[in-house]
Amino acid sequence: MQSVEPTRRLLLLVGTMNAGGAERVAATLANAWVAQGYEVRLVMTHLGVEKSFYPLDARVQCVPLKQWVQQSVWRPTLWAKWQALRAVYADFDPDVVLSFLTNVNINVLWALRHVEAPVVVCERTHPLLSRSAGRGLKLLRRYLYPRAARIVMQTDSSAQAMHTALARPTPLAVIPNPIAPQLWSLPAATEVAPSTPPQVVALGRLTAIKGYDRLIRAFAALPADYHTWQLCFYGDGPQKSQLQALAQQCGVAERVHFKGRTEHPWENLVRAQLFVLCSEYEGFPNALLEAMALGLPCIALDCPSGPAELSEQGRVARLLPAQASTEQLSQAMAELMGDPKARQILGRQARDSVRQRYQLEAVLSLWAQLFAQLERRPHS
Repeated sequence: MQSVEPTRRLLLLVGTMNAGGAERVAATLANAWVAQGYEVRLVMTHLGVEKSFYPLDARVQCVPLKQWVQQSVWRPTLWAKWQALRAVYADFDPDVVLSFLTNVNINVLWALRHVEAPVVVCERTHPLLSRSAGRGLKLLRRYLYPRAARIVMQTDSSAQAMHTALARPTPLAVIPNPIAPQLWSLPAATEVAPSTPPQVVALGRLTAIKGYDRLIRAFAALPADYHTWQLCFYGDGPQKSQLQALAQQCGVAERVHFKGRTEHPWENLVRAQLFVLCSEYEGFPNALLEAMALGLPCIALDCPSGPAELSEQGRVARLLPAQASTEQLSQAMAELMGDPKARQILGRQARDSVRQRYQLEAVLSLWAQLFAQLERRPHS
């Protein structure tokens, strides 16, 4: 049997390297792979982006796709972008191509449809629920994703959903996001001076799918015993003004704070007393993973997909039904807010659990297993 050469050259294709979850994971993986001896080129395919928001190892070849677009093209067309993708591929000659996010995946699969290196597409959202992909993209995904050598999903439930979204069976792999390396150097929430006054925190973009309106209403419904507590949102987004107005309407505006986007929110989160996730759906709830890794006691709605898997079905975080009422959420919050000992135990269990299951080394091992299964072959 012919031996398979080990994977050494990785071409990563990401739309931007702005402050997003997929971009942070791409940066984490790229840095880890060059540390392991891989040669990594990370290409930002959005023609208006030139640099990474997240720090990258100097050995990572981070380049914008725009430098590969033919200079004679005054206003680059989609065809010119596909040509640039092929030029990047030909110049680097990778062993494996990794593409992140639906729009990028579609373009990469079309542009590189005849290359020999296996193309792996990484989907970061729930394929049936996400609103980030319109009808046209979903149709293209249905028929183009089967061209991929593998589709990488982040949870078992999202992988099952992807099976139903494709025109024909395609090999899938489930590889979760790793805990951000920066978190490992931080102490547990139980080891630092807690915030004063005490805080309930949420982390993520201020968008409708995050369910922050439900969280504000639940916070406002808490008994008077908890009037000293504050609710803090870390992140920015289009719903900020609506959420501020809702806090005012509910009579808690002076205790609800919008902290904005920060590159390193963990130093603030680790001093909080409780983390809450109220999303309608998630591709993979990085914020919940990070809060648990910090040792914060967490409450999460059992939305698709991720909270059930991260919490071990509610064993190491409080898991409420996806359609939990405002009253149910408020009651769960009050129970933990009023019991410091229960918060300490739950936070410690959460930290121990996710740090074992989602450490970077464990995730890299899953990627290595995937690379070993891939073969260079023409793409039809």
